[in-house]
Parts: sequence; C-alpha cells; structure tokens
Amino acid sequence: MYKANMRALLGTQLPIIQSPMAGVQDSALTIAVSEAGGLGSLPCGMLSIEQIVSEIGFIKQATDKPYNLNFFCHKMQAYAEYQHMLWRKKLKPYFEELAIHSESLPHYANRTPFNHDIADAIEPFKPEFISFHFGLPEQSLLARIKGWGTKIVSSATTIKEALWLESKGVDGIIAQGLEAGGHRGMFLSDDISTQMGMSALVPQIVNKVSVPVIAAGGIADSQGVQAALQLGAGAVLIGTAYLLCPEAKTSRLHRAAIKSSKSQHTALTNVFSGRPARGIVNRVMKELGYMHPLAPSFPYASIEMTQLRGEAEKLNSDAFSPLWCGQNTTGCKNISARALTLQLAAQD
Repeated sequence: MYKANMRALLGTQLPIIQSPMAGVQDSALTIAVSEAGGLGSLPCGMLSIEQIVSEIGFIKQATDKPYNLNFFCHKMQAYAEYQHMLWRKKLKPYFEELAIHSESLPHYANRTPFNHDIADAIEPFKPEFISFHFGLPEQSLLARIKGWGTKIVSSATTIKEALWLESKGVDGIIAQGLEAGGHRGMFLSDDISTQMGMSALVPQIVNKVSVPVIAAGGIADSQGVQAALQLGAGAVLIGTAYLLCPEAKTSRLHRAAIKSSKSQHTALTNVFSGRPARGIVNRVMKELGYMHPLAPSFPYASIEMTQLRGEAEKLNSDAFSPLWCGQNTTGCKNISARALTLQLAAQD
C-alpha cells in the first residue's frame, strides 16, 4: 500500500522512484518516469552548472509532474600527485598494452559536490525534491533548500547513518541495500563489512526513525516492490531495471554485459572512482582486486581509468569500463521507461 505520508513526500501517483544514474542517463529517462506517475530523477553530480540548468529546462518543458535532482555531497579532497604516481605505476602495464601514455590531469575528475554556486543556479526552479548521496551538504545549504519548500532525502547504508540523517532534518531516508548497483552512499564509515542487504536494512531503519523510508537494492519487479513495502518502506528506488530502456544512455558494451551471464557476477570495487561501487566484474577488477589500497581518493581514481577505458572501448572491450549494475538484473527489459514503471507498480 502506498502510504499517505510517502505520497505527500513524493507528490506522485506511484511509489516508484527512478534511481539517478550518473553517466548512463539524462533528462529523457527522468521525464519518462515522471510522466508515468513515478518520480523521475536527474543525476547532477557529473554535470556542469550549465548542463544542470539545461536539463532542468528540458524537464520543465516536457512535464509538469514532480522530479528529483540528485547531487553528491562528498568532501572534495585535494589532488594528491603522489597517489597518482603510485597508481600510474600500478596501471603501467595496461597503458603499455594499449600503447597510450598516461597523463596527469588533476582537473579531469568531474564530480563536484553540491555548493552555493549550484544552489544559485537551481533556486529559480525551486525543485520539489532533492536527493543526496554521501551524506548531506553543510547546514546553511540545507536551510537554503528547505526555504524553497523543497523536500530533502539522502541515502543511508547503516542504521547509524539513518539516525544521523534524521537528526539533520531530512524529510525521508533511502535505505540502500548492499545489492544496489553503483556507488555506495556510505559516509560515516568506509568499512564495507558494515553494509547489509535491503531486506535486513529496511525494517531496522523503519523501526528506528520517524521519517518515511525508501527501499533500494535488488528490487527488479512488482513482486520485489510489494515485498519492500511489506518490510515497512513507503516507496522504492530502482535503477538497474531501467538500464536497458531506450531512454537510458547505457552504452552498447554496458548493455551487452547486462544481457550476458557476466551480470550474474557483480562486486564492490573502488578501482574506477576511489569509492566502493557495485558493478559487473570485468578484467581490471579481477586482475587488480576489487578494493585496491592504491586507488586514489574519490573522484580522482577515475582519471587514469577513464584514459584506459576510452582506448579499450575503441577496441570493443569493456575491460576498463565501470559496468555499474545491481545484483538483480531479472527486471532489465528493452521496453520504454513508462511501460517499465507501470509494470513495477502493478499490484497483481
């Protein structure tokens, strides 16, 4: 049952939120899901301010339904050249194999945390809904957003994180289970042994907080949606199932991996960005090890890996590509995002 408090929070007909997936979508997917009655999300963490404003413009032109803007709010560390010297040394055999030179590009990591400049740009739109990953921005930014009448939610991967978010005044909490694809939202600890599955995490968070809880991780069909709601969640956040929809910008190699038996083996890795994220296991993950101690801090680890990825993909290889994907791909379908959203929300 779609609870009244969650319906008021989302402002949607359906308890379905499309997970923001940076790098594999733009506003087209956002619009399709919102128009279907769910809450479409726009990932803004890898976009410039100009791109964010442009994409919001497209959304506003195409729909009058609620939508979600998603931002990272990590603490941006200084670029550490010594980390990259060690990382490039480790990756040297791959650069030699592909016959390319590894370049030091400290400004190449395009993941900017939410800040007042971004707030200045989006304030005229007064978005109905903003979600955060990696905690929350500082208090003055939160107060500013709340002043627009915008609802705020963020991801929690542990009970401790959920309680911290509630203490900061969020309107809802996304309980991100270990099954979820893409980056872990963990922010109070970097110990991945603290992470638990959705079905264990959701009811525990529900029992500890008074704000609405959104379930995420491993939900791929209407049965999974109903199961998450039975655990106490008021809505669900779904990403992986949308990766094959025509509105998604998922690459050809990424789509092929999802459709293949390779998608049955996913793992958490830090080699692509510097933070733990779940993706389909490929060559570089196997050979380097999933969690490598030399991977530079987030988001700088992406600098060298992106160089390798670009060259390898020219050769039709996904060996160095971040194939972000959750543990359950059974719901991935090459159908419109609208049709998929309605199927996910079906109750019979």
